[in-house]
Order: sequence, then structure tokens, then C-alpha cells
Amino acid sequence: MDARLAVALLGGRAASFAARRMGRGGGTVLPGHVVPRIDPDALRKIVRRLPQGSVLVSGTNGKTTTTRMISEIVRRAGHHPIHNRSGANLITGITAAVATHASLSGQPDGDLGLFEVDEAHVPAAVDAVHPRVLALNNVFRDQLDRYGEVDMVAQTWRRAIHQLDPRATLVVNADDPIVAYLAEDSPCRVVQFGVEDPSVGGTSLAHEADRRLCPRCGARLGYSRVYYGHVGHYRCTSCGWERVRPDVALMGVDELATGARLLHLELEGTPVTVELPLAGLYNAYNALAATAITHVLGIGHTEMQAALGQFSAVFGRQERIDLGAGSVSLALVKNPVGFNQVLATLRPEAPPTTIVIAINDLFADGTDVSWLWDVDFELLAKLSSQLICSGLRAEDMAVRLKYALVASTRVAVESSLERAIELALERAAGGEHVMVYPTYTAMLAMRERLQRRGYVLPFWED
Repeated sequence: MDARLAVALLGGRAASFAARRMGRGGGTVLPGHVVPRIDPDALRKIVRRLPQGSVLVSGTNGKTTTTRMISEIVRRAGHHPIHNRSGANLITGITAAVATHASLSGQPDGDLGLFEVDEAHVPAAVDAVHPRVLALNNVFRDQLDRYGEVDMVAQTWRRAIHQLDPRATLVVNADDPIVAYLAEDSPCRVVQFGVEDPSVGGTSLAHEADRRLCPRCGARLGYSRVYYGHVGHYRCTSCGWERVRPDVALMGVDELATGARLLHLELEGTPVTVELPLAGLYNAYNALAATAITHVLGIGHTEMQAALGQFSAVFGRQERIDLGAGSVSLALVKNPVGFNQVLATLRPEAPPTTIVIAINDLFADGTDVSWLWDVDFELLAKLSSQLICSGLRAEDMAVRLKYALVASTRVAVESSLERAIELALERAAGGEHVMVYPTYTAMLAMRERLQRRGYVLPFWED
């Protein structure tokens, strides 16, 4: 028995219990602050006892959904992951997840660590966890007050890659030139995933693209196919550096009448078809990443097909509440690329009756809201939906819609998040379909109201 570790874990359990009694987030993070104060090596001591090692997943967009997909797949394969399921992705959140799923002797009650990691914390997580797999999905501008431009994130990730054990595997998105270039410095095996289907995407870079120059020589990248942002098929017009053909590829997508999609995948030459009940190309990328990672773990495609076929939306990410003939759907937004992707799922022939856009500027959202001017809100000018602007920056959002030429008669400002979600519920109860686009803290506040009304589970139980 490691006495110091035992005391640390006991303190973490007491902190978690106290937090739950006070109704503060289910105690999902507090143990992560308490445990390392007593035993700074607690995280390392516990994760090294995991029989299947650990998986770290990072990226600007898609971390939470991708890790949830992985969790469902590995569970079907008979594994028992320890997972920071609530999305607490700093080192404190990872520590809390591990500490609350271990005995006082430090023996984990699972066999695989599965952790999403904040972009800035990847080096620290790699140092502490020594992952079996590190997966890097994408890099986009996000929370400029915290991360700066994408090159700063890339430099942070380069340090993490250099720390990897030669026996580890680095999984990267071949379609993102930033992470694909980082993989060239990998000291270990690299597995790449990407989209091969030429029928999706376009041929010109969107205005919000963050990478237009070759990371090797600085010349302009040429694109034969663009999926979103700077993600696509690229080749340097000067030195010839180009995207490689991925090991795990999305070969084609078929839309189903149910709203689901059939994804035709190829896993190192083996064709596999998966039905995914989530809309959006970005969710196809999440499923592709999860497939690549579980393939590396040695899990068969049968478990992957079954898990993804029954996958349901993660809290706040395409989460839907049906109220009779009406509904309220929540889709988290936090940067231009992500917001444009969720807007792209709107159907002009059948738009939601009401759209609520809830913008906060707290630390977890990013205090700089200039990113709103890079979102294609001009698309909303063509729809018939009524719009409600809410949150701490409701007025800023209303101004942005004005410049997007959305008719002022269609725009209302309701700064109170509680009142805005109540309006959404009232309209849904009347048979309307309401879409809610909140930033992170706005989403949590709105879900708390929905939780009190009995419509959703607490996010730490979802």
C-alpha cells in the first residue's frame, strides 16, 4: 500500500462527495485539484497500471464526440475504459477521472485510459500518461486569448510528439496540413485518416481557412478538394509537399431518408460500411478518427459498426429534445469553422422555425468574440427562421446579424439565457422546431435549466 497515494485518493473522494452534495458538476474536476496536492505523482502511478495503456485525443473540434465514440466501441469489445466523459479535459480533469475510478491502493477499476485533452495541455498529458495512442484531429483558430494563432498550437503539439515512446502510435488527420506535417517528426508509428470521397466538399478555400501556406517551404498550398476550413486535399505549388493517402479512409457517403448517413470506409484495404445517425461532415470525421484509433487498438470492425450505428449525440452536440410535434436541438459552437459546419446542416427547404444564438465571453468560451465576424451568418438571411440572440454578448450577436443582412423584424434580443431557453421550449411545445447554438458556458447554463425541468440528464451522467 502506497500510504501517500491512499491519502490523496481518499481526499479526492471526500472532495467529490462534497461537490456532489452541493450540486456542483457532480464533483467531476475537484478531485483533480485535491489529489495532486497530496501526491503529485498520483496520475502517473495509477495509469501505468492500466493493462491496455491509455489513449489521448486532442484537436480544436470533435474531442468530446470522438472519445465518446471510442468509448462505445471499446466497451462492445469487452474493455472497461476510464474516461473523462464529462469533457473536463485539462490535467485536473484527467486526474479526477482516474482518481475516482481507482481503489485506495491505486488499482484502476478499468483496463484502458481514454482521455480527451485540451490543446494546450497535450505535452503535460503525454508526460504524465505515456499514451499508447496519441490522436490529433485538427487545428483551427479557437479562443485566441488562450491559444493564440494555430502555429502556437502546432509548436505545442510538436513538443508532445517528441515525447512519445517509440512503441506508441500517433494517429493524425491526413487532410489537415498542420497535423499531417507534424507527423513527419514522429519518433513512432504513424496512422493517418482522411476523406477520399470527391463528391463532398468544394474546390476553393473558405475565407475562414487557417492554413494557406506550405508548412515546409512557406509557398502557397494548392487544393484539389476542400472539405471545410483548410482541411482537404492539398499540394505545395513550390516544393511539392502533399497530402498522403490515408491508412483509414472515408471512400463515400450516402444520405438516408432517416437523416442518418452510410459511411463507406476502407481500413488499410478492407472495406467497411457504417451507418452513422448524426448529420454533418464533421461528425463523419469524428467517426473516421474513432475508427482509426480503435483499429490501432486491435478492435474489429464488427464492434465499431455496432457501436457507431447506435451512437447518440453527446450533451450539447446535436442533442435533441422532442416535445410532441415540436423539438429543441442544441449544437455547441465555439469557432468559425465549427459554427459554419453546423450552419451547413440547415436545410433551406425546411429550416427550423426559430434559431437561438447564445453567446457568452467567459474564460471557457474565449473572451475575444471577434470570431463571430468570420462565421457565415449571411446564410441565415436566406432562411425564414426567427432569430433570438441571447447570452452576455447578445447585443454583439444582433449587430453581427444586422451586417449579415438578416431583416431586423426577424431578430429579437433576450439576454437572459434562462428566458431564452424557456422561449425555445414554449415554441417547441407549440409544434415548432427550434435550433439552439450556444457557446460552452451558455450551453451548460441552458442545459442546467433543461435538467431542472427534467428534459435532460446532468452532463456528467449523460
